[in-house]
Amino acid sequence: MGAYRISEEEKTYLSSYDISRFDRPSVAADMAVFSIMDIQAERESEENYRKDPEKRLKLLLIQRGAFPYRNCWALPGGFCRPGECVEDTARRELREETGVEEAYLELFDIFSHPGRDPRGWIISHAFLALIDGDRYQVRGGSDAWAARWFGISFEKKQVKKVVQEASAEVENDYELQLVDEREVPVKLKAVIRERKHFCNYHETVNYEILEEDGLAFDHARIILCAYLELQRQAGDTGKIVFDLMPENFTLTGLQRAYETIQGKPLLTPNFRRKISGYVTETEQMSDGAGHRPAKLYRRNLEAFYRE
Repeated sequence: MGAYRISEEEKTYLSSYDISRFDRPSVAADMAVFSIMDIQAERESEENYRKDPEKRLKLLLIQRGAFPYRNCWALPGGFCRPGECVEDTARRELREETGVEEAYLELFDIFSHPGRDPRGWIISHAFLALIDGDRYQVRGGSDAWAARWFGISFEKKQVKKVVQEASAEVENDYELQLVDEREVPVKLKAVIRERKHFCNYHETVNYEILEEDGLAFDHARIILCAYLELQRQAGDTGKIVFDLMPENFTLTGLQRAYETIQGKPLLTPNFRRKISGYVTETEQMSDGAGHRPAKLYRRNLEAFYRE
């Protein structure tokens, strides 16, 4: 079957088609930008100095410089321009609002809940973005006062579970904590309720923001969904975690990245068997500052770029 060609009859139809008869939403892109970074702490002893720096999962937020939600913290993002796809919008907004030029970007969900934005009907395409945060000196720009990294954590508590023969209802509350201890400390929090409905073994999930303090729009919901998606992929093939790593890394550093995302320790022999096909050894060693030098590895490109 050849390429589709528009007939004269169809051209006549399109020339009289009035798309303005239908209400149209604005289209936006928002990015949940994650990195794994050192926890800045004073070295109180020689013993602490010899330990590898403790790592923490961090999320990049910008402080809004314009209404609505002026001075509140939000995910980087903005509206699509004419002739621009949402992926291009995401990269442009990330560059304009934070100064980040390169990042792994993956569309993970679309948020279209009524009333999610006081300006009107706005549908947001949410992207998971991963970078090696130590490579960038992030800055505010465009309509953002500032850009800062926040340590992120969630506490999950089940509040309801009803299981029947052909259906089930499960509700969980996630308490989100976002903390930046640098300079003037900033602490943000929210509580998001997850409602899962199972019917004939199929699942539907909805999220409701119960409490929020300092976060703009429905970004607490987007942040939770991004975090859960990152955890899911890290526990699946795990390849996504490599986008949080520098070009060369130690196996211990890679394992700690996985543990940081999944929130639990991993057995080293099992972990190394799992990722053995994804890494290749280099001829370099870590600098050994404060601890014993270790072999450096990098991605095995054959595992990432298979046909």
